[in-house]
Amino acid sequence: MYLQVSKSGGRPYLSIVHGYRDPVTKKVKHRTIQALGYLDELTQTHPDPVAHFKEVVKTMNEAAALEKKPITLNLDKNETLPEGQGNRKNLGYAALSRIYHKLDLATFFSNHSRPFKAKFNTNNIMKLLVFSRILAPASKKKTYEEKERYFENTDFSLDDVYRCLTQIVTFKDSLQLHLHRQVKETFGRSTESVFYDVTNYYFEIDKQDELKRKGVSKEHRPDPIVQMGLLMDTNGIPISYDLFPGNTNDSETLMPVLAKVKKEYEVGRIIVVADKGINTADNIAFYLARGDGYVLSQTIRGGSKEIKEYVLNSEGYTGAGDGYKIKSRLYPREIAVSNAQGRRTKFRVDEKHVVFYSADYDRKAKADRAPALQKARDLVKSPSRYNKATSYGAAKYLKNLVFDPTTGEIVTTKQKPFFDEDKLREEEKFDGYYAIVTSEWQKSATEIVDIYRGLWRIEEAFKVTKSDLEARPVYLSRHDHIQAHFLICFVALVIARLLAQSLDNKYSIAKIVESLNKASGSRLEENWYVFDHADEITRAVSSTLDIDLSRKYLSLGDIKKILGASKKASFCNN
Repeated sequence: MYLQVSKSGGRPYLSIVHGYRDPVTKKVKHRTIQALGYLDELTQTHPDPVAHFKEVVKTMNEAAALEKKPITLNLDKNETLPEGQGNRKNLGYAALSRIYHKLDLATFFSNHSRPFKAKFNTNNIMKLLVFSRILAPASKKKTYEEKERYFENTDFSLDDVYRCLTQIVTFKDSLQLHLHRQVKETFGRSTESVFYDVTNYYFEIDKQDELKRKGVSKEHRPDPIVQMGLLMDTNGIPISYDLFPGNTNDSETLMPVLAKVKKEYEVGRIIVVADKGINTADNIAFYLARGDGYVLSQTIRGGSKEIKEYVLNSEGYTGAGDGYKIKSRLYPREIAVSNAQGRRTKFRVDEKHVVFYSADYDRKAKADRAPALQKARDLVKSPSRYNKATSYGAAKYLKNLVFDPTTGEIVTTKQKPFFDEDKLREEEKFDGYYAIVTSEWQKSATEIVDIYRGLWRIEEAFKVTKSDLEARPVYLSRHDHIQAHFLICFVALVIARLLAQSLDNKYSIAKIVESLNKASGSRLEENWYVFDHADEITRAVSSTLDIDLSRKYLSLGDIKKILGASKKASFCNN
């Protein structure tokens, strides 16, 4: 606010005026707070009206700064919204900004983009892409169109966004290494046990190339896919990832990712925890050759006769009273490992085998199988209703099931399919049983099971990327843009997981995202906004991250202070 001296009818006239910048037009506007009167008339009560009212304005500004004086806004009830105006803006992203700057990403992007001498600001574009990937995942075009939902500098074009994708992929490995070091130094990182898994993402495109290949889709889709191998630390924070052609076998993805981490990430001995898709002789030899260990699930139904007999033998189990039992043994076994000439060399590994049974897993296995069994029985009754594609999941429970090689239709002219009861009985024998093989023979069976159960974190991470972050389906076609898309998803996942960890892992990422999205406000008048959401999560963000999301009314200046605070170097990290 300031004192304005203007002319009215040729006479000096004094007013107290508030100046502000219109958020839509970006032009400075003025609003009269108080009309004081003509200067010559005011001299009758004040010897020096200008000096007097300047002091009044000064006091008003000080009071407003201290929030001691209520703000009065003049609202025009007939005012309409200009077309395309982004009247509602999000402030919840300040929590994400806190983690983003804790990871020193602004400095990283500034330093690494400098050699490109681009006209756009890489950091500003990356903030939009990363924050939106968490809060409002959409295509790059849609994200750009909704960029005004944040209180950020968005002085860049859609073409700049695509140019940025091409730029950031050139320092993909450097960015992952930077994130690892920042997580280690700032948040603390434990790599005693690391969890590895593979998933794939499909493309809404039929054409294949060297990356987009048709393979074994986790979602049983016919579309081309890309494989992602992801490595996470003991606390479930991503360490590194890589992409592989869609037809790459899961077991072939681990060595490149782990070799990179062991060489560049300055980690000591690690224990790799993974499912049976990674349990191969070559991978086991790879761990042991580097002094590392492993905890891997072992197939039972597809295993040897000896392992099946060991699992079903009731001797040695303990803790059977509560629907859970466990046993273990030290068991040296011989594995055949590929050598440089492509031949197999046999050598012995000393392992511990852990087998456990859970009544809950038993019930889950039967529940998971039920739809396939129902389909199989329906198919027996009405084979014409099914074909090779639609009989997926049920086919293994049927005998005499023959498909026409051209049409995929079921052929019943010579013999009709019938249900394989023996197959079902054999499968049911092992319901509820899990087997684990590990190099960590000195740990107890219970410790090994607890380590293996940590694998759910990486399964949850993939669920988050596919659902909450909507990394699939992928509509991009250029390889550099595809690589950049998954790099953005990786950064977003790291930030989301660190935010959840900072809040003591009390809330799921989905719940955090829902809360932060609701922490939005609408512009009232001038530069004032009204916010309409608070909950347990926003209170936790306010107290833990020192980001105040509690106030109902905020000026643009207040909002900038909050966002400025989100860029500070420290907060109360639990």
